[in-house]
Amino acid sequence: MSPRPRDEMRAYVGRDLLLGRRALITGGDSGIGRAVAVAFAKEGADVAVSYLSEHGDAEHTRALVEKEGRRCVLFPGDLAAPEACEALVIDTVDALGGLDLLVNNVAYQQPQDTLEAISDEQWERTFAVNIGSYFRVTRAALRHLPAGAAIINTASVNGLRGNETLIDYSATKGAVLAFTYSLAQALIDRRIRVNCVAPGPVWTPLIPATFPAERVATFGAKTPLGRPAQPDEIAPSYVFFAADTLSSYYSGEVLAPLGGETHPG
Repeated sequence: MSPRPRDEMRAYVGRDLLLGRRALITGGDSGIGRAVAVAFAKEGADVAVSYLSEHGDAEHTRALVEKEGRRCVLFPGDLAAPEACEALVIDTVDALGGLDLLVNNVAYQQPQDTLEAISDEQWERTFAVNIGSYFRVTRAALRHLPAGAAIINTASVNGLRGNETLIDYSATKGAVLAFTYSLAQALIDRRIRVNCVAPGPVWTPLIPATFPAERVATFGAKTPLGRPAQPDEIAPSYVFFAADTLSSYYSGEVLAPLGGETHPG
């Protein structure tokens, strides 16, 4: 990518807001997931990162976390598969000795110009990854999350307003919002907070990997700030939701960093 995304949280200074906590981040090998992993480490958390198959990216994330003196364990696998979601949680708990924070962040998208161009296989994979994994990983994690734990889901501005070339993706991100609202209500008596970050355009490897060059060249230009966000600018929202010190009264909330745009909906 040119320029490379800023996803290493180099300027971020932690305050031990997550000291001793153990976090699982799906899709944590690059982009927003990497930035969140490093920010959590700088706040004192050990981190498990799940990813599909980008081993080099994942190892770089691990190096960044370990540079902060925290543990980082890596788990490759396709979370579209139900059994992979269950195994991921078991392996994380075994490796870290428990689980306090869950960040559902993994995502798949494939733009199509028309609804008719979306195959059954694409539709089913988009849903399996983008909302199916959130359900299954969370369900497995609830056996281990104690009172005071936090779950943070990644949605998107496209789940708030739709996107004509990302119909299936937008539908899953709308589902993530409803999942967040409902789960927050269901877990309130267990003192587990559930919140969501729904960013606008963010400069991550997903963009040049899935959009044509002409769209990549103008990506994010229509925001009031005139540019996409960098992952480093989004990750502090996850720290906010993870840290009781900052957000103990927040559950069922959505933070939508949209570059100056009025929140849709």
